Amino acid sequence: MKSRVFFALLLMLPFIGIKAQMPVVVADDSIKIGNSRLPGFSVTIPEANYDKVLKAWIRDLQGGTKSKVVTDNSEMQIFGAKYKEISPNPVNVYSRLVRMDSILKLYVSFEKKKDQYVERATGDAEYSKAVDYLKEFAKNQYIDVAKDQADAEEKKLRDLQKELSSLENEKAKMQKSIQSNNSDILTEKDNITVQNNELTTVSAALIDQNNQLTTMEEGPVKKEKTDQIKELEKRKKKAMNSIESSENKINKANAEIDKANNEIPRNERMQEKVREQIDTQEAVFRKYADKLKRIKSY
Repeated sequence: MKSRVFFALLLMLPFIGIKAQMPVVVADDSIKIGNSRLPGFSVTIPEANYDKVLKAWIRDLQGGTKSKVVTDNSEMQIFGAKYKEISPNPVNVYSRLVRMDSILKLYVSFEKKKDQYVERATGDAEYSKAVDYLKEFAKNQYIDVAKDQADAEEKKLRDLQKELSSLENEKAKMQKSIQSNNSDILTEKDNITVQNNELTTVSAALIDQNNQLTTMEEGPVKKEKTDQIKELEKRKKKAMNSIESSENKINKANAEIDKANNEIPRNERMQEKVREQIDTQEAVFRKYADKLKRIKSY
């Protein structure tokens, strides 16, 4: 029972670090600029990187205008910014980006004219447009976070799939090697049979020729017989060398077969382990992919 519980906990480990998607919330709020507190909005940006969001926000503020953001003690101000999404007229924007536990919070105030701000109390269309704009900005930042997370998990999955493919190819090569070596062994055994027959024939001929040579007197016939014996000895040596070569090839092939047969079970165990990792990683990736889809649907 304890072992089953422990195994279940092991399966849960890859999911422990997965954060569910959090809401992007735009709320009426205020922002302190200098000694003043201005009416405006706050928007939550879950899980995002402070520096990346800050860079994106400044880029948005400066888009479509020659004005530059002025930063003083984390307070950002830009005058005459063009926000067609909110107002046809240039606006002054005051903002501050704050780190919190697992979110960033962006405080923003839009000033249409001196001391006239975009806020719920005015009841104008610019208010809902500002809410939509801030929500879209925060959503896009959160989408970037979720996409990076999903991409990272997808890469892990692809790496595992490549590892499995490599192991499968390795096993296929070992199986092919076994087949090839078995075929080579049969060929070399056939050659040994042929060469042993050659040895039997040549050895018998050598005995006969040597017996004849001992009874011959010196002369051309004896010299011819000697040459025949030398030729038979060459054939014998060639056959013996061929047999030795075939035996060496058989020994080498058997060693390679033994090695492959020993490696294949290890390879199969590794494949099984990687397949389990792939199943787990597919589930992890799906969670991050689903998280990304839900954020996009906000």
